[in-house]
Amino acid sequence: MKLLNDFFKALGDPTRRRIIQLLKEKDLTPSEILEKIKISQPTLSHHLDILKRANLIDGERKGQFIRYSLNMGVFEMAIEYMMKFIKRR
Repeated sequence: MKLLNDFFKALGDPTRRRIIQLLKEKDLTPSEILEKIKISQPTLSHHLDILKRANLIDGERKGQFIRYSLNMGVFEMAIEYMMKFIKRR
């Protein structure tokens, strides 16, 4: 249940939802995200940390860069959880 709580908390912020939207299109480095979202690097780091703790994104190191991607498994788990409410009708 903590994973779902973290999921919904992470998606409660518009900047984090924008990051998710960008990562839906393709995997990105923090520098690439900063080019598209006008926030400071420390603010981006904070948002990425929350998304990572919620298991919404994964980071893979490539040399000195980290490339972030969506973790679709968590989205699928949340959809399954919400579908239980629809099926109760």
